[in-house]
Amino acid sequence: MATLHIEHPITDFGTWRTAFGRFGEARANGGVLAERIYRPVDDATYVLIDLDFDTVEQAEKFDVFLHTRVWSTPGNAPALAGPPVTRILQAEAMTA
Repeated sequence: MATLHIEHPITDFGTWRTAFGRFGEARANGGVLAERIYRPVDDATYVLIDLDFDTVEQAEKFDVFLHTRVWSTPGNAPALAGPPVTRILQAEAMTA
């Protein structure tokens, strides 16, 4: 399992949420298994998103899609207020 972790500032959560919703099919086609949206309790103009994938390769490919097809076009990301920061994470098994 791999998680694409995304963070970025936004201008308005409602506008951002609507734009995020328009890419639901792209997330499904890209292999997203689960998604989580977080908002800092002290910053209404920031979002953090975790997208889970079966493989690191799927997460990497979707990261490229977001950078080249979504965030590069203002109409696709109307509430984006700064450059997104992404990381691909893998859970580590805890051993005793």
